[in-house]
Amino acid sequence: MGTPLHVLVVDDEAPARDELRILLERTGEVEIVGEAANAVEAIAAINRLAPEVVFLDIQMPRISGLEMLAMLDPEHPPRIVFLTAHDDYAVQAFEENAFDYLLKPIDPARLAKTLQRLQRDRAPQDVTVLKSTHPLRQIPCTGHNRIVLLRVEEVDYVESRPGGVFVVGADGAEHFTELALRTLEERTGFFRCHRQALVNIDRVKELRFEEGGLGTIVTSSGRQVPVSRRFMAGLKERLGLD
Repeated sequence: MGTPLHVLVVDDEAPARDELRILLERTGEVEIVGEAANAVEAIAAINRLAPEVVFLDIQMPRISGLEMLAMLDPEHPPRIVFLTAHDDYAVQAFEENAFDYLLKPIDPARLAKTLQRLQRDRAPQDVTVLKSTHPLRQIPCTGHNRIVLLRVEEVDYVESRPGGVFVVGADGAEHFTELALRTLEERTGFFRCHRQALVNIDRVKELRFEEGGLGTIVTSSGRQVPVSRRFMAGLKERLGLD
């Protein structure tokens, strides 16, 4: 037996999570580091617990397992094993570069083969194929006892701060998100205008030029976003100002 795999189980149905947890624990080959009932909980758990493997249900409400993959940090992706009750999802799962898939109800013998493969190959999984396949349509944000799903077109800008990544809506409200700034840059049409900021080009109302090649964006809601020298030329081109 090899070193136990650190596993996260993601399924919106509690009985399904319980069943998989029991099957996994019986093998003695894994350490279950956490469980999640939806994509937002799962992303937070992945960031916090850094599991090696995520057993991920495809058919989850609001944000499916496939959509959730587009929200993962491409720098530190876990290996993915899809869970599905429908065989027709299996082909799509492989197309999404999943390591493997399991049909529900899960067959213990099939699970054992999956774990053997995972033990043999612990190399990081390549998720670059996801970049163009599933662009984000909404950004999951968390608050006190609530989850806010902001549509991309409703966002003014995104900013990385010491306390995390914050999404500023067109209404001026700020929301915390578990998604990395790099993930948002690669999965949306937001433009990086600063090392710590992305802006929604469609929400740019004014661009102010300052000394030293710096600048400031004024958004449609009146918020100000810094522009660094490094990104000024690209921003002007994107806005059609060159």
